[in-house]
Amino acid sequence: MDSRFFSLLNRLSSLRESKQLFPESLVRKIPISNRTYYTSRSGKLSLYNKISPLGNPNTSVVPELDNWVLSGNKVRVAELQRIIHDLRKRKRFTQALEVSEWMNKKGICVFSSTEHAVQLDLIGRVRGFLSAEIYFNNLQNHDQTDKTYGALLNCYVRQRQTDKSLSHLQKMKEMGFASSPLTYNGMMCLYTNVGQYEKVPDVLAEMKQNNVYPDNFSYRICINSYGAVSDIEGVEKVLKEMERQPHISMEWNTYAVAAHFYIKAGLSDKAIEALKKSEERLEKRDGLGYNHLISLYASMGNKAEVLRLWGLEKSACKKHINRDYITMLESLVKLGELEEAEKVIKEWESSGNCYDLRVPNIVIVGYSEKGLFEKAQAMLEELMEKGKPTTPNSWGTVAAGYMDKGEMEKAVECMKAAISLHVNSKGWKPNGRVIGGVLSWLGEKGRREEVEAFVESLRAVIPMNRLMYHTLIMANIRAGKEVDELLARMKADKIDEDAETKKILLGTRKNKN
Repeated sequence: MDSRFFSLLNRLSSLRESKQLFPESLVRKIPISNRTYYTSRSGKLSLYNKISPLGNPNTSVVPELDNWVLSGNKVRVAELQRIIHDLRKRKRFTQALEVSEWMNKKGICVFSSTEHAVQLDLIGRVRGFLSAEIYFNNLQNHDQTDKTYGALLNCYVRQRQTDKSLSHLQKMKEMGFASSPLTYNGMMCLYTNVGQYEKVPDVLAEMKQNNVYPDNFSYRICINSYGAVSDIEGVEKVLKEMERQPHISMEWNTYAVAAHFYIKAGLSDKAIEALKKSEERLEKRDGLGYNHLISLYASMGNKAEVLRLWGLEKSACKKHINRDYITMLESLVKLGELEEAEKVIKEWESSGNCYDLRVPNIVIVGYSEKGLFEKAQAMLEELMEKGKPTTPNSWGTVAAGYMDKGEMEKAVECMKAAISLHVNSKGWKPNGRVIGGVLSWLGEKGRREEVEAFVESLRAVIPMNRLMYHTLIMANIRAGKEVDELLARMKADKIDEDAETKKILLGTRKNKN
């Protein structure tokens, strides 16, 4: 496993977790192979094929590893390393750590400092920097190398431990382990993470003073630091310096980062120029690169370029993953091009890709934002008819739209659908304003049986409250039923009668008289 790529990947992840102003993948060149997953070339069942489907992060991969050995299969170090690499790439860090620890425990191979660095970084991600410190301190002296020191620094950086990072960096300098741009990149990531953008250029200057050549990532972090504080002159200064360096090969994502900040500053001409330079450096089959350029053009409102690049991507990349369709649909919805989005949805449906609710949900949200609630509802119903899962949030959004239009019967139906799905969406809570509107309408217009069924289902999502009781009381009163039992239940739930309760009961008595 390439330790340099490993360390760089970690530092990139740190930047992404800091919620910086551009996606992680813009700061580095993603290999084309990132769009595919490792499989056995022979077509036989492999250990990877057993572990890969275990996508739930709470599912342990250890039983699969043990069963593989108990079944008499061979375990190859290279395959385990590729599995760890792929799990990390897909952010399944707990499972990656399980594989690494299993390798170590079973003595599959003698860990070098590179394997220790991988495990140390995974420990930091899963259990925190304190556990990573313990692991590092327990290493033999010959394993405390620049790789493991760098991995621990990355743990501190990722968790924004400024003092520990600076202290650890000083140790690395004293031991001669700070001669790589990766170390300085880590510190620039730290300052980015904590919002101290003004310190990033100082680190770049220190690198050059210490005769450490900044790499592409070093310059891109610095470009980001200037862009984050809207210093376009600073962005251009670093970009021009970078272009002059003989050891730097300009990459598409560098110009994409600059274009992002030009767009934010309203400098359309400069943005387009940067995007053209970015496209010129884009490898033909780099789908992720196309996705970023499509998003950037969409943010400029440039439909023609969005469609042109989508056409190029479709012809260049044999396989389109769901992420490609998500990017394109998000861009079309942003542009208000829902008819074009409908065409892309049809392409996705015929692509053979696995179902991913995020794909159609983009269009559902787009319909809702345009007030096309009937279309949104029809799409949700079609998905359910096909046995595809939908989310309560989607139905709740449509319900809110119908309510705002005064179409309460449709709002009630959509909210019923949302509530029926809450079991599969742990933590979901319905919009209080929508629930309030639906309950008020049901209390005044709904049939008693319908109201009781709705409130009963709602109880599974939120606790009984006064408004729910008021709705039941009003519905029962309109149906000529006694409400003493409801009032007793309300009291048992420690919900006192308020002025509104008395008003409902008083109005009823007046009507009876």
